[in-house]
Amino acid sequence: MFNMTKNVVANLFAKSSTRLYPFAVRGHFEGFRGTLHINIDECIFCRTCMIKCPSQCIAVDNKAGTWTCEAMSCVYCGVCVDVCPTGCLSMTNDHRQVATEKQTMSYQGVPKKKKKEAAE
Repeated sequence: MFNMTKNVVANLFAKSSTRLYPFAVRGHFEGFRGTLHINIDECIFCRTCMIKCPSQCIAVDNKAGTWTCEAMSCVYCGVCVDVCPTGCLSMTNDHRQVATEKQTMSYQGVPKKKKKEAAE
C-alpha cells in the first residue's frame, strides 16, 4: 500500500506524460506521411489509384470527372501516390484534423477526351 501511495504522490507533482492534442502537436518524424492531396487539374481519371488502394477508399468516375476519397477509411499508406502516372497525388506534411463525423474528400475535374486518330 505504501508503494502505491508513493507513486500517486509522485505523479501529482510530476510533469504530464501526454500532449494536449490538437493544441500541442508532436513534430514530424522520419517517414511521416501526413494527409493525401490531389491536384485535380493534372488527374487523367485513369482509376489506377482506385484499383491499387488496399483500403478501397478511393472512388474515381472517369465519365463524370469525379475523384472521391473517404478520409476515415484511408490508411495513408501512399500506394496511390506511388502508382499515379501523372503525379497528381501527393502526401502533405500536415496532420489530419480531428473529426467527429465521417469525412469525404470530393473533387470535380474535367475528364480528358481521348484523341481520335484521323482516318486514312
